[in-house]
Amino acid sequence: MKRRAFLFAVTAAAFVPALAQGKPMKIGVIGSGKIGSTLGGLWAKAGHEVMFSDRDAETAKRVASELGPRARAGTVPEAVAFADVVLIAVPYGALPAVQKEVGEKLKGKIVIDPNNPVPARDGELGAQAKEKGAAVSTAAILPGARLVRAFNSWGYQKMASEANRPAPRMAIPVASDDAAALKVGLQLVQDAGFDAVPAGSLAASKAFDLGSSVSGKVMTADELRKALSLRLP
Repeated sequence: MKRRAFLFAVTAAAFVPALAQGKPMKIGVIGSGKIGSTLGGLWAKAGHEVMFSDRDAETAKRVASELGPRARAGTVPEAVAFADVVLIAVPYGALPAVQKEVGEKLKGKIVIDPNNPVPARDGELGAQAKEKGAAVSTAAILPGARLVRAFNSWGYQKMASEANRPAPRMAIPVASDDAAALKVGLQLVQDAGFDAVPAGSLAASKAFDLGSSVSGKVMTADELRKALSLRLP
């Protein structure tokens, strides 16, 4: 068992940096609503291959059809199998259903997490996640996934309008407990048209949860580091 874990770690370490060196990635999107379609669209335009999935298959097909040859649609399991990296963009209360459907297949995968708990919508699960910190809670729901917290503090309209603006670009904080996954997350934030700011661990990401002091504010990288009391990398 220890040998298997070691071999997995070596394989992952070799695999992930290759993804973060400017090469196109295969990205699976679970949830093709406003956030999923916006980010997936930005990545497709940046040259990545994106497979959209949704509980409403027609939504995924419509989104993919509007984005050209680098976008396609599939089922949730197909999107996970296709992907080097998975974006999950669903109502927070739907995460246990995602875990039930593809949780085993997400183990070892890099998962981008922009999901925000809203107690009024998500009930007790949302209330507990808001108290604990959304990313830490998500990691508990999706054990084994290599979670990266990003894109959670701004609405889709703001991200769509600010992406790829002239420098200085809008900054997005990125957090993870996995150094190699963090590197990929930082690259995908850059590719989406923002300046990526490393922001520590999943636990530390509570500082930029929805409703935090930086939530919804458009800031440069320097301004965001100062607001989050981060040191320069």
